[in-house]
Amino acid sequence: MTKHLVLAGSGLLSSAAFFGPITMDAASAITALEERRQELIDASQALVDAADEAETDISAEDLATIEANAAEAEKLEKQINARKALLPQGQGRRTTPEPTNRNEPNGGQRKIPANPRNNDPRGGFRSFGEFAICVNQAARNPGQVDQRLANAATTYGNEGTGADGGWAVPQEFRRGIWQKVMSDENLLTRCDRLETGANNMTVPKDETTPWQTTGGIQVYWEGEGSAATASKPSLEMSTIRLNKLMALVPVSEELLEDAPGLESWLRSKAPMKMTSKINTAIIDGSGAGQPLGILRSTSVISVAKETSQPADTIYFANINKMWSRLYAPLRRNAVWLINQDIEPQLDGMAFDPAATAGKVPVYLPANGLSASPYASLKGRPVIPVEACKTLGDKGDIILTDLSQYMALTKAGQDIKTDVSMHLYFDQALQAFRFIFRVNGQPWWGSAISPENGTTTRSWAVTLDERA
Repeated sequence: MTKHLVLAGSGLLSSAAFFGPITMDAASAITALEERRQELIDASQALVDAADEAETDISAEDLATIEANAAEAEKLEKQINARKALLPQGQGRRTTPEPTNRNEPNGGQRKIPANPRNNDPRGGFRSFGEFAICVNQAARNPGQVDQRLANAATTYGNEGTGADGGWAVPQEFRRGIWQKVMSDENLLTRCDRLETGANNMTVPKDETTPWQTTGGIQVYWEGEGSAATASKPSLEMSTIRLNKLMALVPVSEELLEDAPGLESWLRSKAPMKMTSKINTAIIDGSGAGQPLGILRSTSVISVAKETSQPADTIYFANINKMWSRLYAPLRRNAVWLINQDIEPQLDGMAFDPAATAGKVPVYLPANGLSASPYASLKGRPVIPVEACKTLGDKGDIILTDLSQYMALTKAGQDIKTDVSMHLYFDQALQAFRFIFRVNGQPWWGSAISPENGTTTRSWAVTLDERA
């Protein structure tokens, strides 16, 4: 009996001694499989990023590679899950700790540990400023990288901090910037916004009018028993490609030392600049590498000035004629876009129908007679926009319904935000980069002729130069 117990005990000791290496080998195999799977995912993402940077569609060859990588990654996932299922319950990985690299800078200091919450949109950081300071410290001390940065996605798919390395800004802070860019001051919020997962979109356009008697869908009065007259849609296909709007923001070391100040500055400066560029493009964009602006479109109507009208003036007659040229169904959503230079002209504008002393004000200032956030003219909001031209130039005042302007943005993507540690290294600066993919153009290709009469109408009307 004693001998039996001894043998049993020996067997138990033998199993315990042998079980450890098996677990170690299984854990190592799982790690290797996971690394291989991640390599496949990174390789596929690199192909997608390359196509996005080149503003082209993914080639057939690259698509085949991505599909093959996805299939291989799926197989590896099954292998990983199968091996994990064989590990003893409660048995974690038993990998050997990485040896300290004595050749690391700063005496091989270890990375600062951190335990960010899973899927934390802030990446474990309390503020945008704290994130920026950690990046700056990583640039100064590569051997002492905050673990929250090491856990974050890098701009080049690795945890290194090489000459061109950097980190993507956490999602929550990108969203804060995006919300400011898309604030009420941005004309893009008033446009007809479309999204695409690719780098371009082809959309059908029907520019026929309801009263048009030829082309497109036609409607007829038919007698009893008469055969219906056939007609078909008249559609034109328009392709619009996304353009890249980029802001590069250098930040000084002094500002980096003050996290609240840095966050406030970055969150205001970048959106301010991007909003200005977007507004300028919607008003006067060339259409080459940027949106096509209202003033350069073929559908805008420009009303002539009055006979002998002095330079740098706006008459009530100008306003009336502009109003009459806007397509009537669009008036309920129309706005006046103006340069602030013209406000003194509007303030003094009045209408005296009986040529008596009792004049009626035409322009109602904001929070005055109109009691609204914006001033109003003909009952529609008057919005000052820096992108409008100065007083007397064509484009100092525009009457438009911006829902007739198509704005295309990247689906599922807000502002792409990255940070580089070395771009301005010699100047003790750090650079933040903001990228937004957008393009736009009017839905209208030309002004329309009315059913009765010859005076054309449009979705956008401006005033000729008064020089």
